[in-house]
Amino acid sequence: MIFRNATVWKQNGFEKQDAVLNGGVLSFSNCQTAPISAPDMPAFSDCLILPGFCDVHVHLREPGFCYKETIASGTASAARGGYTAVCSMPNLNPVPDSKEHLQVQLDAIRRDAVIAVYPYGSLTVGQAGEEMAELDAMAPDTLGFSDDGKGVQSEEMMRALMIRAKSLGKIVVAHCEDNSLLRGGYIHDGKYAAEHGHRGICSESEWGPIARDLKLAEETGCAYHVCHVSAKESVELIRAAKARGVNVTCETAPHYLVMSDRDLLEEGRFKMNPPLRDESDREALVAGILDGTIDMIATDHAPHSAEEKSRGLEKSAFGIVGLETAFPILYTKLVKTGVLTLEKLVEVLCINPRKRFEITSDAGYSVWDVSGEYRIDPAQFVSMGHATPFEGWSVCGENLFTIYNGKIVYSKNKTEE
Repeated sequence: MIFRNATVWKQNGFEKQDAVLNGGVLSFSNCQTAPISAPDMPAFSDCLILPGFCDVHVHLREPGFCYKETIASGTASAARGGYTAVCSMPNLNPVPDSKEHLQVQLDAIRRDAVIAVYPYGSLTVGQAGEEMAELDAMAPDTLGFSDDGKGVQSEEMMRALMIRAKSLGKIVVAHCEDNSLLRGGYIHDGKYAAEHGHRGICSESEWGPIARDLKLAEETGCAYHVCHVSAKESVELIRAAKARGVNVTCETAPHYLVMSDRDLLEEGRFKMNPPLRDESDREALVAGILDGTIDMIATDHAPHSAEEKSRGLEKSAFGIVGLETAFPILYTKLVKTGVLTLEKLVEVLCINPRKRFEITSDAGYSVWDVSGEYRIDPAQFVSMGHATPFEGWSVCGENLFTIYNGKIVYSKNKTEE
């Protein structure tokens, strides 16, 4: 197959080139001086050829919750979304808090993953926050350590964890949430919650632990990464910490960049943790992307069963899927509107996460047709989870192929057969 006049990412920028896909290998030629001559090949024009994306925050649900997602379905979903590397969170059963428990997940990854998967080890035993997990034993097989889904409540425990992680050369990846401030909330403590009689989650429940952890990271010298930043105060704290030289990075997710609590409906597909916050928070997150305070965009892909997401805002499980919609949403709502450059989007989806987490596997490529529009239909997802607040949105960007390690790991044509 030939891609004529494609916009191709090359090292630090884009070039116009022709490309031929033969098996799982892409070869390139200057479309101005040496156009590829292949009249019998199926051809596309004006595609984007991008490096495979890297998502440092996904929930693959295996082992323990295979009715929600599996390594096979989750990595196939990632490949459809243009991802060739994902980092899997440890809220599993068994929790990967020891070498033995981690091995269950490693075996499933080696058996079923179609792209690179890098697991996190748990920070504490059972993610209970009381006892340090076997960090030393897990270190050779993990990217870093996290209790994602639960915040470490004790300052003393977090300090000890940072000291141990630093000695192992590993990053602490923190879900920042102060349980004492949740008060049964399940959406943002803002105008929508007040008008519709919902219990809200205040922003301080996020930025309070971030402030604590930034102080500890500065004290210990530990590499520290903040998950799913959603509040403007969090952005301000991290910006100031970076200016002081703290070894900190952070991520936000697509839904926080293009939605706020004014977009909420009374449906479980709008429920995630942290919640969609105020429009002023959304604007602060976009500003944080633009000035480099927010280093990367991760999906926090969190599939659940249809039944678990059918109970409305109050009673549905927290979490939405995002791997298959991330690039189309971000390209349509931020790049096409001139908020971000395409170069910046590649930086936050691929370059920065790989650099921060030292992910050196072959990025491969994804090939995108951005010539037309289509509506997001969860029934077409490869993921076993279908809950998305973007259902029905009109977007540009259909992935034609994802190539990893010399293999086509996703083909649009194959999914249509």
